[in-house]
Formats: sequence, C-alpha cells, structure tokens
Amino acid sequence: MQNQKVIKQNGTAEAFSPEKIDRILRLAAKGFDLDLSKVTARLSDFVKDNIPSSKLIKDLTLTVLNLTSVEEPDWKNMAGRLKLFELYKNTARLRGSNHKDSPIPYDYPAFLEFAVANKIYGPDILAKYSPEEIRTAAGFINPEYDLLYDYAGINLLIKRYLCEFNDSIVELPQEMFLSIALLIEQDEDKEHRLAQVKDTYQKLADRKISLGTPLLMNLRRPNGNLSSCFITVMDDNRDSIFYVIDQISAISKFGGGVGVNISRVRCKGSRIKGVKNASGGVIPWIRIINDTAVAVNQQGKRKGAVTVSLDMWHRDIEDFLDLRTENGDQRMKAYDIFPQVVIPDLFMKKVENNEKWLLVDPHEIREKYNVELGDLWGKKFEEIYNQLYLDAEFGKLEMAKFFPAKELLKKLMKSQIETGMPYIAFKDTLNRYNPNKHDGVIIGTNLCTESHSNVRPSRFDEKTFDNQGNIIQKVHDGLVHVCNLVSINLAFIDSDEELESVCQTSVRILDNAIDLTKVPILEGTLHNRRYRTIGIGAMGLADHLAKRSIPYIKSADYVDDLFEKIALYNISASIDTARRKGTFEAYPGSDWDKGLILGRPSLWYQQNSKYKNRWNRIFADLQKYGIRNSQLSAIAPNTSSSLIQGCSASVLPIYSKFFIETHGKGSIPNCPPFIRDKFWFYQENKNISQQIVIDIMSRINKWIDTGISIELMYNLNRNIRAVDVYNTIMDAWKKDIKTLYYTRTIQKDGSSAEKEECVSCAG
Repeated sequence: MQNQKVIKQNGTAEAFSPEKIDRILRLAAKGFDLDLSKVTARLSDFVKDNIPSSKLIKDLTLTVLNLTSVEEPDWKNMAGRLKLFELYKNTARLRGSNHKDSPIPYDYPAFLEFAVANKIYGPDILAKYSPEEIRTAAGFINPEYDLLYDYAGINLLIKRYLCEFNDSIVELPQEMFLSIALLIEQDEDKEHRLAQVKDTYQKLADRKISLGTPLLMNLRRPNGNLSSCFITVMDDNRDSIFYVIDQISAISKFGGGVGVNISRVRCKGSRIKGVKNASGGVIPWIRIINDTAVAVNQQGKRKGAVTVSLDMWHRDIEDFLDLRTENGDQRMKAYDIFPQVVIPDLFMKKVENNEKWLLVDPHEIREKYNVELGDLWGKKFEEIYNQLYLDAEFGKLEMAKFFPAKELLKKLMKSQIETGMPYIAFKDTLNRYNPNKHDGVIIGTNLCTESHSNVRPSRFDEKTFDNQGNIIQKVHDGLVHVCNLVSINLAFIDSDEELESVCQTSVRILDNAIDLTKVPILEGTLHNRRYRTIGIGAMGLADHLAKRSIPYIKSADYVDDLFEKIALYNISASIDTARRKGTFEAYPGSDWDKGLILGRPSLWYQQNSKYKNRWNRIFADLQKYGIRNSQLSAIAPNTSSSLIQGCSASVLPIYSKFFIETHGKGSIPNCPPFIRDKFWFYQENKNISQQIVIDIMSRINKWIDTGISIELMYNLNRNIRAVDVYNTIMDAWKKDIKTLYYTRTIQKDGSSAEKEECVSCAG
C-alpha cells in the first residue's frame, strides 16, 4: 500500500497514509478497550490504488462495524464516531471551513443566521431571542455528546432528522438539539427560560429524553406539525366519508399517523334510501383510504400509515378480518391498511361461555332504534345489545346475523398469525379509564395503539351559496384526537431524583408543543385546546433491568414500583403547570375534577401504595389547582428512535441479544448497550411466555392513563398452540390491558415477518 494514491473530494491525489488512518482510528477508539490491529490488518482488503477518499472512509467504517460482537460491542460505537467524523468533514466543507479536527468546534450563532437566511429554519428563534441570549445558549453546547452515538444511531440521525441544504446535510446534532430546546421554551417566562433551555438541551443531548419524530423532524422547520398521533371517525354519509378521507390526506402530508373508526358506516347489503342491497359496505371505503395513504405519503419519507378500526358487532367484520390475508377475492383486500378490531366486554364473555354473537348493521339500528351503536359502551351498550339480540332471534332485524363468538375470535387469531393483525382495542376498558368520559367516548386507538381519547365526527349544515355562487357548507362540532409524544430513556437514568427531573421536563416539552404545533386540521386544534392530551412514554426498560441484574421475567414488582413513581412525577408536574397556566378546557366534570386519578379514588392509594404521603399531596394539590393535561402517558413502540437513543425499544423484552438491522443499503450488526457485562440478564422475547409479558405489561398499564404498544411474539419452535394465543388474549382482557398491537411469529426456520410501523409513533 506504500505507493497507492487516494483521490480526495476536490479531485486531487495524495499518497495513502497509514499514519493518518492510525490517527483517525485512535481518535475514534478513545475510551474503548479495542485492539486496533484487527482493523489495520484488513486495510489491504479494500485500500486499492486511486481509491476515492469517501469510499476509503466508508469501507474503513464498515470494517470496524463488522467486528461488533456480544464480547466486543464497542466496535459499533467506534464505527459511529467514524461516521460522525465524516459528517463533520462534509459540513465543514459546506460551510467553507478548513477545520479538520474532531469533535468540530461548534459556532452556533453563525450557523443559526445561515439556517434562517437560507430558510432551513423558520425565523422564530431569531425573533424570540436576543443576540445576547443566543450567545449564552450557544455556550450550553457540549460537543462530547456527539460521541455517544453508535453507528446505527448516528446513521439514522443523519438519514432522517438532520436538516439539509442543497441536498447535503448541513446541520450538526448539537445544533439540532439546542435549536429544539430554544424553540420549545420560546414562550416561557423570560426570567427562567434560558435555564429551561439548558435543562431541555442537556436531557435531549444526553439521551435522557427521546422526542417523537414530528417534534424531532419539524420543530425548527417552517410551519411544521409537531403531533404524532391522530384519530378521526367516519359518519355514515357521503359528506363525512370524503371529508374524513381529505383529513387523512392532510394529516399524512404533514407526517402524522392516522386512526379512523368506520363503525358508523352501513354494512354490505344495507339499504340506501330504502333500496335493499344498495350499500357496498365498509370495504370499498377502506380501499379508498388505503389508496389515499399510498398516494399522500409522509413527507416523502414513506407511504402514509392508517389504522382502520371496526367494532366487533359490525355486520362486515368477517370481510374486515380478511383484509390483509392472501386468500379470497382480491377486490376485498387492502394491503396497506392496518386493521384494528374494537371489542366490547360482552363479546369476550360470550366467547368464554361459548355463546352466539350477533352481527348487525349500524344504519338499521339507527333507523329502528334511534341509537348510534358505535357511541355506546359498558352497561348502555349491553342493554341495547341484549334487546337487539332478542329482537334478532324473533326475526325483527333485516341485516342481523348470528355467529359463534369463539369461532369469530379464532378467525381473528388466524389473521393475526398470518398477517400480524388486526390490532385489538378493548372498548369498555378504554372507556372505563377515560378521564373525560363526561365529555364523549373513545371509539378506537391511534396507529400504534398507545394513544386515544374522545373523538366525534364533524357535522355538516345544508349547503348554501355566497354572492358569487360558490357553495358554502359549514362544518362544525367535530373532534379529532391529537397527541404529542416523548419517551423517557430508562437505560441511562440512574436515580429517582434524575427520573423526577426528566418527567418534569417531559411534561413541559409536550405541553409547550401543544401551543406551538400547527395541526393540519381544525378539529385537531379544537381537541388540543379541549383536552391538552400528551403522551410521555418509556424506552430502554430491558436495559434498565439488566443494568440492575434483574431478569425480565422476574421484574413485575420492580416494574410496578418504577412506573408508579413515573406516574407520580408526571401528574405532579402537570398539576404544577396548571397552577401557573390553568387547566385543560374540559376539566370541569372530568375524573380529575371528581378526585379520581387513573380511575381510582384517594382511598385506593392509601390501601395499595407505599407512597401514601406523596399521593396525599397530589390529591390535595389537584383539588386546589386542577391539572393541565387530561391524559399524560402513552408508551409507543420506539423501534427506530431507540436506535438513536442507544437502548432497547419500548418496555418489552429485547428481540435478540445480537441482531442484524437490515435495510435497502446494507446490514448493521447491533446488540443492547450493556450486553457484555449483563449478558445473562437480557432475556429474549421469543423465549418468554407471552402470558408473562402480559402480566408485566399489566403492572405498567396500571400507571398509564392511555395505552402501551404491546407487541406479542409467538415462537413456533416452542410448540405454540392456538390455545396459547387464545389464553394470552383472554389474560390481556382480564388484566385490564387496553390494546394489543402487532402479533409476530417466529417461524420454524427462525425467520419472522417484518413489521411496518408509523414513523411518527416509532419515534
């Protein structure tokens, strides 16, 4: 290699320098106990004469990355630094700098002026902060935070989140985090806001808090939507159907994931204006939603993502369960939709008792009984349903059909094993724990099943005409669920004091985001103001447990205690925010107003918690100040953002102790952060009974006021039978789990189906 040349990016050639490579490797390996001769011994494999410098660095990085193992996981961290140094070099060139050292010295004020002048950023930071404040904030930047990322993390950060200029990345990680902190705190009291900017910046940069994708991607860009989750509902008329389809396209355009409930729409064969068999049912409309999601993608990053929910009593439920299966009429399929079944307690009881289940047409029920069945839950639903059941047995319902309840559940389970779906939402459980049950009903969940609240369809007045002959149609009264998300990274939180501080910052970030976001639809803005719903989640639980030498399957009591503390800290922070800024609009009459927290009175906490005094203070403060946010917690899947955060996803067991992340441009070896020292305390989900997982999820669920993206995993190599799937679903329902997300199966050959996931929630 002595006489070989390297072609630099400016086209000039220079002699290959082993000393230069050695310097870069030692810089990237600083702090790690790695044998660099394993890399230098392989240089001859890829260093060829006239090799472009960019290819040399890429091949060097991949050589380092491919040395990653359970015994030596730090190679992936070293590879991350090499990728980072490449980013430094490229951005320095774009900015006209000759700087070549790493880490790069940040000049934030200069970058900010450049970003605003070139419309990379919106003008808000310069408008809200003085030059002196900007210089003070620039001093918060700690370039050492850049060195925390492994290869998968920095690669994803570059590919998806850092801002571009002329198709090249021009923003550096700490510039991104400081800009986000400045923007999220911009309207806080000027006396304290720079201290809050520093606090927010440090927790983001030090990977204590992970922002949902829209916040991370859009906050500093002009006119960005910051909300992750949306849920809307389709009424049974043409105006509403196409209005909702337009809502879906608007939400998808701005990067949001959508849930839409379609249970109000009449079934196949139902009457239209008295004409029998005129309706095509819900499937044709779902196919239009499917094509809308494909046509209007998520900001060019991927196709739109929509979950369509249907109640289990709907006459079209059989066709709905086959939406994504390969068999049957292809005209009845929608392969880009994520189906979700909304199940009442009564159905589960009939399954247990091996009874018949009644399927009905919502249009016929409206016409004959003046009841919107999709708006009912609990006793009210059971009363009307039992009446319908009796009337159907006497032939009084035209569109009624009886179906063995257990067979219908089996059909659902079969679809889950084949396709991973449908998701399940237990409607009565959702609404029992709904703090705003005085103000509406929860009819389904968002795309990743962790977030939900009251929604209602928009109403349409009669069409009128203005003076120019244009059609005017007033739309009103609708509510579309909106939620902003962050996740607490439990992997790197080491004390209760730190956890409480992280919770306080998370509440502040999300409550401020509500006031800053530009929701793409009016009904979402109204929902934000009425409920101020936020979703504080968690990731890295498997790492948190392993770090403390706690096997996942024996963690139930510890996890119960941990998430009770998180609930305490979140609720306390939101009450304190209400003291300063006021409550959410619908607070009067809510569970909070009635002195119920997470559906439970003060007495329950006196009898069941070891933190009685803390709960007493919270109940007293709640009575005095109210609460700012009607719902506070939601645990998202975090599959992609956990890579950036360097931890395991969400609160489930790890998938594998060592795995290969595959994507269009190659494969990335990865493993959990503490695997070398805590190998035996990491337990793989595919080797754990899912009933144990459900039990641990139920402990967490007790302290979560919305939901958890619970992914079930069945390993067919462990003699899984249909009864195991059945028992897991039954356990989930009986233990007050609100929703079930993906179902994944490990095949006999060890493979598993890839799952698709909304970028917004995954973040």
